Amino acid sequence: MKITRYTGDPAVLKRTELKTEDFDAVVKEIIENVKTSGDAALTSYTDRFDHVHIEQFRVAEEEFALALEEVGPKFVSILEKAAARIENFHNIQKRQSQIMNEANGSMLGTLIIPLSRVGVYVPGGKALYPSSVLMNIMPAKVAGVDEIVMVTPPQKDGKVDPRVLAAAKVCGVRDVYKVGGAQAIAALAYGTEQVPRVDKIVGPGNIFVATAKKLVYGQVSVDSIAGPSEILILADDSADPVLMAADMLSQAEHDEMAGAILITDSEQLAEQVAVALDEQTASAPRRAVIEASLENRGMILLVRDLKEGVEMANAYAPEHMEIVTRDPFNYVPLIKNAGAIFVGPNSPEPLGDYMAGPNHVLPTGGSARFFSPLCVDDFIKKSSLLYISAAGLKELGEDVIAFAEEEKLFAHANAVRLRLKGQEQ
Repeated sequence: MKITRYTGDPAVLKRTELKTEDFDAVVKEIIENVKTSGDAALTSYTDRFDHVHIEQFRVAEEEFALALEEVGPKFVSILEKAAARIENFHNIQKRQSQIMNEANGSMLGTLIIPLSRVGVYVPGGKALYPSSVLMNIMPAKVAGVDEIVMVTPPQKDGKVDPRVLAAAKVCGVRDVYKVGGAQAIAALAYGTEQVPRVDKIVGPGNIFVATAKKLVYGQVSVDSIAGPSEILILADDSADPVLMAADMLSQAEHDEMAGAILITDSEQLAEQVAVALDEQTASAPRRAVIEASLENRGMILLVRDLKEGVEMANAYAPEHMEIVTRDPFNYVPLIKNAGAIFVGPNSPEPLGDYMAGPNHVLPTGGSARFFSPLCVDDFIKKSSLLYISAAGLKELGEDVIAFAEEEKLFAHANAVRLRLKGQEQ
């Protein structure tokens, strides 16, 4: 891989933008057909896109049992361990309703209310993601969501991949439907004869899924519009070049548009990583994907010092960031924009993907500047609570009347004035 020297142009790390607008017309048609034709549209699109005919979309109970048998007890045990760690981590995020009492007897507060029904999209396609099942479902369960509905594309035999079903079973989810793509998002947003309508949709997917989530937002809530996966590594000459290359490839193998970037102030490390990338790519099972990814969005960026590297990292706002330096914790307070920060040589990104506990659903495409990882808060809503005592009304009433009249909202003022007059009688 070519080594690029930073010359002061921040655009050197510019991404390829995800343009969902190019797919809007096609996806709008799919959504409208699902709204009007329901399950018939789902069957038609499943025939067309997945090349399998399905009329009964809900996964039967016996299919779960067969899935557990097929994946075997060892993998089920790994799923259970991962689910427990993810649950334990997200338990610390739980919120309680808060009430504030005022001296005049008024009571103000915030009620924490779990969403009633959530839809989880689990992709198929180039790779299978039982890990996404765990990461999307466990925080919803911790939040107290009553009903979780999962959708995922069927395989050519009309079944769901057993690893995905096993993960759902471990999470305690039974409502799984064999439907994928934009049509699955439409089904969750509007409901069909078989697929129930949900309040929020979470989970990654391809460009059609991302476009559908964008278009149904407002009808339901969505987590985010996910783009290609990416990693940025900040490293000095203490880093092992073989490991740095391996960590870059762990993201490059996702798909052809995944990003893998190393920023270092060590020319020797840069050169060694470049060699290691070539060597490891040559024997990688997903070599074609990796080569395309590194060509499209891979980079080794040589900076004057790590202060400059931190500035570049914050400007890029990566989904995953590794800090592999002699004193990595010194750099953590300097990182303002990153979905997840992996600190030190023993914290490779794949640990976060599967077993560590923090959520692997992270902001992509630079949205770490303003978005956060998926968490318990994504599965709750808040209601404000107001109880105003008679003394509280008397204390605030005249000010509210004056405020409302300044905004020319005289009926607002009158609603309070009448109550104050009632107190005087």
